[in-house]
Amino acid sequence: MRYKVVIFDLFGTLVPYLCKQEYENMLEEMTASLSISRNAFQKLWDDTFAERARGVFPTIESNILHICEVLRIKPDRAQIEAATRRRIEFIRRALAPREDAVEIIRRLKSSGRKIGLISDCSCEVPLLWKGTPLSELINEAVFSCEVLLTKPDPQIYLLACNRLSVSPEDCLYVGDGGSDELGGAAEVGMSPVLIRVPGEDTGDGYRMNAGEWEGQTISALSEVLPLIFDY
Repeated sequence: MRYKVVIFDLFGTLVPYLCKQEYENMLEEMTASLSISRNAFQKLWDDTFAERARGVFPTIESNILHICEVLRIKPDRAQIEAATRRRIEFIRRALAPREDAVEIIRRLKSSGRKIGLISDCSCEVPLLWKGTPLSELINEAVFSCEVLLTKPDPQIYLLACNRLSVSPEDCLYVGDGGSDELGGAAEVGMSPVLIRVPGEDTGDGYRMNAGEWEGQTISALSEVLPLIFDY
């Protein structure tokens, strides 16, 4: 069997990448709720992404409170709750899968293969995960904020393999290249593939440029199938 397991990244892979304009709108709504400067808040919000992904902030409220403390402002409970709701609503919308994602995963699973997920994310994703169409199709989902590891740490890939009872050499890894995830996957012995959907919003500093990757590249999830099956 060519690859016993396919492990996917989440954002930019199974779901379309977070739209920059929607992200900007979310920040506007959060700061309006808190009655604070958008620019000051955004810098600290962006700067604490790595901490969110490592689970340093177990809740969105705790991250917001940290930023407010740095800015020396004291929003009330209602303001914090309103800002938190706006962030969660944004992530809920962002978790809508690509049009073909469910079908592709079902085809892979129908062949007896397991499906894994490794995502650098903050606490909203596991909070909302069970309400998404993807949750019932993924055999094992590894969220960085829960396991306190982020890509490209080899341990996060090996943890996924351990949960899936498979060796890295038997895994195809598909991701958009953020956080050097493809290099990390290759380092532990997986076969990494870059997905880059034409015309999709790519305004993100964590995502690698397609030109930096010299390995296999696909432009749609459906192109995973020929990598798995002999047509």
